[in-house]
Amino acid sequence: QVQLVESGGGLVQAGGSLRLSCAASGNIFRFNIMGWFRQAPGNQRDLVASITSYGSTNYADSVKGRFTISRDNAKNTVYLQMNSLESEDTAVYYCKYSTSSVNYWGQGTQVTVSS
Repeated sequence: QVQLVESGGGLVQAGGSLRLSCAASGNIFRFNIMGWFRQAPGNQRDLVASITSYGSTNYADSVKGRFTISRDNAKNTVYLQMNSLESEDTAVYYCKYSTSSVNYWGQGTQVTVSS
């Protein structure tokens, strides 16, 4: 079992910044992929960014150049630095932990960008 605890969401004005954190605990495999997904009302849950244990990253086109994903393997924590936020970024953001055999999700944290 892996537990994920997210933090850092909130309300911010357009053009502002937020930093999300997700701390994983439990049975952590050495190689894993951690990522952030988001889901707005009425929409499907989509990938925002992901990062492997070795630091390889992947971003949705809509956030490239504005968001940065990073991780601290010693703390089993992944971060999402979100800059130049837009109203379209408003959603519940979910952390995900994946290996070749399991997937775990966090409870989600709300990000609201006011225009």
